[in-house]
Amino acid sequence: QVQLVESGGGLAQAGGSLRLSCTASGGTLMNYNMGWFRQAPGKERELVAANRFSGTFTYYTGSVKGRFTIFRDNAKNTVHLQMNNLKSEDTAVYYCAAAWYSADLTAIGQYDYWGPGTQVTVSS
Repeated sequence: QVQLVESGGGLAQAGGSLRLSCTASGGTLMNYNMGWFRQAPGKERELVAANRFSGTFTYYTGSVKGRFTIFRDNAKNTVHLQMNNLKSEDTAVYYCAAAWYSADLTAIGQYDYWGPGTQVTVSS
């Protein structure tokens, strides 16, 4: 059973940066596709970025391309989301999730393990 815990959320000004971290226990993230999702009030949870277990493929939703970067630190069993040039519309609760390496990393239903989430608030 993989447990995920996010950290690094908080308040940022528009144009600023935050780095989210997701640390895993109970399993090695090298066996998993990893995704970062977000959910704003009144909206559905959406996939923001995802990274194949092998590191050979990365997905970003259009609104964050060029601003967000997902990357792993396998030695620390951690995946990060670097968020630059933040906008007010990035305000949401951010979740990391893990899907077995053979799963479709763009399909929310394929993710088996979820962290509790971390709040990101961007002030304009």
